[in-house]
Formats: sequence, structure tokens, C-alpha cells
Amino acid sequence: MWRGMARKTAHGTDPKDTTFPEDKGAVTKESIQGELQGVEDAKFTVVKIGEETGTLIYLTTMVDVKVLQNLVLDPLSRMRGGSVQDVLKTAELVPSDDLPKLVHDIVSGWTALLLPKRRLILKINTFSAPQRSIDTTENETTVLGPQDAFTETLQTNLSLIKRRIRSPQLKHKTLMLGTDTRNEVAVIYMQNLANQENVERVIHRLQNVEYTGFFGLAVLKQMIEDKPYSPFPQFMITSRPDHAIQNLLDGRVAVIMNGSPEAVLSPASFFEMFMSPEDMYNRWTTASLLRTIRFGGFFITVLLTSSYVSVLTYHPEMLPPALLTLLSESRSKVPFPPVIEVLLIELTIEVLREAGARMPSKIGQTLGIVGGIVIGTAAVEAGLASNILIVLVAISALLSFLPTNYLMSNASRFVRYVFIIAAGFLGMFGQALALAWLMAHLSAVTSLGTPYLSPVPRTWSDISNSILRVPLNYMMKRSGVSRAKRSLTRPTGEE
Repeated sequence: MWRGMARKTAHGTDPKDTTFPEDKGAVTKESIQGELQGVEDAKFTVVKIGEETGTLIYLTTMVDVKVLQNLVLDPLSRMRGGSVQDVLKTAELVPSDDLPKLVHDIVSGWTALLLPKRRLILKINTFSAPQRSIDTTENETTVLGPQDAFTETLQTNLSLIKRRIRSPQLKHKTLMLGTDTRNEVAVIYMQNLANQENVERVIHRLQNVEYTGFFGLAVLKQMIEDKPYSPFPQFMITSRPDHAIQNLLDGRVAVIMNGSPEAVLSPASFFEMFMSPEDMYNRWTTASLLRTIRFGGFFITVLLTSSYVSVLTYHPEMLPPALLTLLSESRSKVPFPPVIEVLLIELTIEVLREAGARMPSKIGQTLGIVGGIVIGTAAVEAGLASNILIVLVAISALLSFLPTNYLMSNASRFVRYVFIIAAGFLGMFGQALALAWLMAHLSAVTSLGTPYLSPVPRTWSDISNSILRVPLNYMMKRSGVSRAKRSLTRPTGEE
């Protein structure tokens, strides 16, 4: 489906040749001024090198004056003849006909030096804009394991990965995406582990995406997924470097983007959306218990309130007399049918959740707690909802937060409404139809061509690291989802 929104390119085309599709132009001071016309922070500074005059071009918002002084101006002022390139050790030579590339580098924080007499054009990396320091993650907090998280800087994120995998087998390929933003996107993989077909698929899809600009990696992820109309995420997204490392060593492919503090990991399976990086740090018994709770919580949150609707509307005989009497007394003042009652309270919870997320953290927490208590109590006293339903909706809302993947949590909330509406129309039969649709849909979804319901269709050895996690000594094989070149994790000289 992603091909429908993509721009086709010829098979085998080098991405470096298509990075700047504009016609190449001659690099002169006048041509650069024409390209940067209206860019008020563009600075054209005249410098003297002995008897010769040159021009420095940079953006004041991207380059610190102290950095420019240390890297460029001071070495040029001490120059006494000879080659400029010998003085500016980090300078790179620019072709005289590659204007679009040079302009892109200037707006990215590089400084250009034009020396007309020598017919020399150089560029120096002087990017020194303020950056956020490495901090802990807010979305994937764990008690055990590393606490650092990705930042919005591509080079910092690459360093967080490479300082953990010190191997020449770790490769990355940088692409420029966004017709207006020209943002850098890096595809990272282990050459000796990653399936080459997966790597080529990711690169090909990225090369064929044409969009005005990506302001977050989650936007790009949606454009390269196999089934864009599915409510379920088909790639994992994480802000933890240790989680990315774990998947790279499993033979997966990671994608990171400049300006986004996350990494996309592919391919992925449905079961892996309920796994946490902390599961590998815990004992196998604790990890298996927590994974079972998360996985079971997904189906409970989908079925709990819809079962309330179907039982009270169509199948009251399924309940024990004592429980049925309790429910009847609880709903004695409620004027709405169960399906309207459930939708009303569910939507109220969604409003509280969304309002709490959009407010400052301290106010949001207070609003969620106080609002839930006040509105729930008032709804029961006013006869708008039964007190049993308030308990069921609260449990269902808590269970929806159990998946470690935030996008999977959102998917469970959407699917829950499908089950509620189906139960309101057809009762248990409607729930059965919705469940059949859910399983059929999950069976049809793929991630980079891999079945979404792996591990079972891919390899039985994945059972050791799925809902149940065996001790690490017995996890001898990499996951079949990744289709790695080397299946065994040890011995290392297997193949």
C-alpha cells in the first residue's frame, strides 16, 4: 500500500545520485546569494588571506562565532603562504558546479569559503547550535538496565549505538528525505547478521517516499509500513538505545532520523509489542509473568466492557442469579441501554485521558485522579451509569496501558470500541464476529513481508522468547522474524 504514495525510481539507482535532483549550478558568491535571498541569518563575511580576498558564508543561527573563530578565522590569520587546505585540516573540497549540495550544507550549519583567485571552494563543518543533552526516557522507564535515551541529534544517536557495538560489521546508510526539509535518515544494521532482503526493502521504501518534510520518525514509519490502513503498528518504535542494540544483534534493521528522539525497528511481530527491554534484565520467571499479564491484559481490555453489554442486553441467563440481581439493582436507575451507558463512560475516560495528557504534568495528574473520582461518583449518583460499570471501565482503562508499545496501547483502545458496538448489535455473536475479524486481520498483516503473528508461522524456536521467556542459557537461536544470516547466538563461529 505504501507504493501508492511513493515516487518510483529506477531499479538499482544510487541514492547519492538522487539526493539532490535539482540541476547542478555553478558555485559563485552571486549564485549563493540568489539561493539564500530572504534568509536573514545568512552572513557573507570578507576575509583576507595575505594579499588575497575570500568570502565566508554561514548562518548565524547555526554557527557559534567562537567555533568559527577557532576553526576558520584564527588558522587563516596565522597563514603565511602555502595551501589553505593545509591550514584548514577539516575542510572539504567542493566541486565548482554543485550549488544545491553546497547550499544545503550551509543551511545545515557548514561554513563555505570561496577563494576566486585560487578557484577554490571549501566547506568546513562548524555546526554549533544548542542541542539537548542525553537524558532518561520518559516513555519507557525501567528499574534495571541503562537509563540513557536517544536525543534529537542524529550523530548523538549514532554514537549511542556505536559505543555499545564496537564492530566494523555495524553499517549505516544515510539518506536525505523530505522535498523541503532535506532531513537525514540513517538505516542501521549488522552486515553479518541482518537479512539483506530486509535491508534492501527498508532502503527501497525510504528512497521511494516523497513528502514535503518529516517532523517526527513516527510520521515516516507510517509511510513505509506494509498495511497503512491497519490500526496495529507494524514496526517497533523505541527511545532506548539498549532496546535498539538488542534488535540489531538479533538481525533487525533500525532507522533513525535527525530531529526525532526515537528509532524504528523492523521487522516486528504482534507478540513483541508486549515485550519490554527490562524483561531481559529480570529473572526468567518474572519476565514470563509480566509478559503473560501484558498479553492477557490486551484481550481482557478488548472483551471486558463489551461482555457487560452483550450479557445484560441479550444473555442475562449466563450470569449466576446472585450476580444478576446485583447488576439489576446497580442499573435500576440508569435510563440508557447498556451499550449507550458503556460508550458514555468510555468516552468520558478518553476525554479525561486526553485532557490530562495535554496539560502540564502536575495539573494533568491531578485532573486525571480528581476528575475520575468526581465524575464517576456523580455519574452513579445521578443514575447515568452503574457502579459496577465504573469499576469495569476503570480496569479496562488500566489494562490498555499494559503494552510496552504506546501505539499498541492506542490500537487496543480503538479495537475495544469495535467490540462494544458489535456486542450492542448482536451480543455474544457480535463479539465472536469481531474476534474472528481481529484474528483474520492480524493473520493478514505483515512486517517487511514477515507474518505479523510470528513466531509460530516462522519458527518454533521463537516460543522460547515469546509470551514465556526461558532462561538465557537456553535461548540459543535468534528470532525467526528477523531471518538473520546466522541463526545461532552461540557458538559465534557457527557459519
